[in-house]
Formats: sequence, structure tokens, C-alpha cells
Amino acid sequence: METTTFEIVTAKSNIDWTGRKVTGAHNGTINIKEGRFLFTEGQLTGGNVIIDTTSIKILDIADPDTNAQFAGHLASDDFFSIEKFPTAAFETTAAKQNPNGRYLLEGNLTIKGITHPAKLEAEVNSTGGTLTLSGKLTLDRTLYGIKFRSGNFFKDLGDTLIYNDFELDIDITAKNTSTEILNN
Repeated sequence: METTTFEIVTAKSNIDWTGRKVTGAHNGTINIKEGRFLFTEGQLTGGNVIIDTTSIKILDIADPDTNAQFAGHLASDDFFSIEKFPTAAFETTAAKQNPNGRYLLEGNLTIKGITHPAKLEAEVNSTGGTLTLSGKLTLDRTLYGIKFRSGNFFKDLGDTLIYNDFELDIDITAKNTSTEILNN
């Protein structure tokens, strides 16, 4: 049985985030710190992604002072508590290729030390020594203790309400770092 390990090339991989509120949305990026994917007999069988929460950036706010204030708020305990939790992680527990050729990755997502099951449908391509993976993950932030201005926990928020779901658009490039052939 042939197993190939693909290490994430962080400089060629990114995560775009979008958070919505009653009056609009904010968006930005967050970096991948490290990770890898495993292919066995040409099929994706596992992997993990470590996200660097300290790298969160806001792209839609041009004023430097307002941007810095918002970034500080996202770093605070109201949101991601990055001093206590400088990383988040997704650990794949199952990978199944759908009839449409895309993969359904099931796994455990940990944010702020809180772990919940998560699913990601992703386009995965492996050509030569390069793997690409892209997909969108929609998460309920309140499951991870991020309750700031959530209608589930606070009343009469009016137009200051922040929706619970946020989206992560994931684009990963990884390189083949090893191939093992195991005899059964």
C-alpha cells in the first residue's frame, strides 16, 4: 500500500474569513501555520491544518486606527483570545470522495480550546508532487465560546447584532514530502 504525505506550503496557502452583522459584513485573512495531508493508494485519507490565530487581518477597513482597534477586539477574549490560544486546528477523522469528485472531510475543529465536529466539502487535486485543496467552511462561532453580540445570548441588540455563522474560504497548496510503500 502506497502512502504519500503532502506538507502544506504556507506561503502558497490562505484562508479568507467573512463575518456578517445586521448592517453589513467584515472580511479578512488568517494564515495557516502548518499542516499535512495523507494520500493512500491515490485517495485522500487524512490530514490536519494548524491555523495561526495571531495572524488575523481585516481587509475591509482602510483607516489604520479603526483597523487596529478592530484587530485588537478580534484578538481579545470577546472573540479569539489569541494570547491564550495562538492556534486553532482541524484534524481530519474521515475523508470520502463523493460521486461529483469532491471530498467530504469530516473532522474535529478546535478553536479557543473547544473542539466540535466539522465537515468541509473540498475540491482536491493531486498532480505530480503538488496537492491543491479548496473549500468553504461555515461555522457557528457560539459553539466555540465566541458570544459577543450574539442574539442567542443578548437581547435588544438591534443593528449591533453579529450573526453567529462565519465563513472560511480555504485554499491550500501542499508538496509531496514522502512516499512510503507498506507491504501487507
